[in-house]
Amino acid sequence: MKVVVADTGAIISLVHVGQLAIIERVLGDYFIAEAVWKELNAYDNPGFDRGALKDIETKVVKIKSGNHLSMMMDFGESESVVLYDELHADFLLIDDRRARAIAESLGVKCLGSIGLMTMAKRTGAIVELRPIFQQWISTRRFFSKKLLNKVLSEVGEETFGEE
Repeated sequence: MKVVVADTGAIISLVHVGQLAIIERVLGDYFIAEAVWKELNAYDNPGFDRGALKDIETKVVKIKSGNHLSMMMDFGESESVVLYDELHADFLLIDDRRARAIAESLGVKCLGSIGLMTMAKRTGAIVELRPIFQQWISTRRFFSKKLLNKVLSEVGEETFGEE
């Protein structure tokens, strides 16, 4: 199994659709940086299941070295990249496009929530992506409908109408 470090946005996206456990089902163990834990606890959205945080608390790891990336990304993202290096993780689960580009430029192997859910579909861990994507749209997660439609088309599911 793989070792994954998860960033705030990806955790939020997965909790919103009740799919946090999919990380371990598809990839393996996951961990979060202390800054991510703080961001999750500060996240305020009525549709967010705060009860999921109790399961996540055991995944919190304090980074050992300094956060030399905090000038390039927000604190949770930068600590996640540092933790990825410290744990010699296989993936950084991250959705923010800018932070992901920076991480990838540093040699970090990144995967987003959409990619994870697509892997879950392809491995049979979930049956359909469309209902999950619909929930993301409903909870105003920041995924483009164009990208969601592209993925749905690739896996043979009905796409959303164009806007």
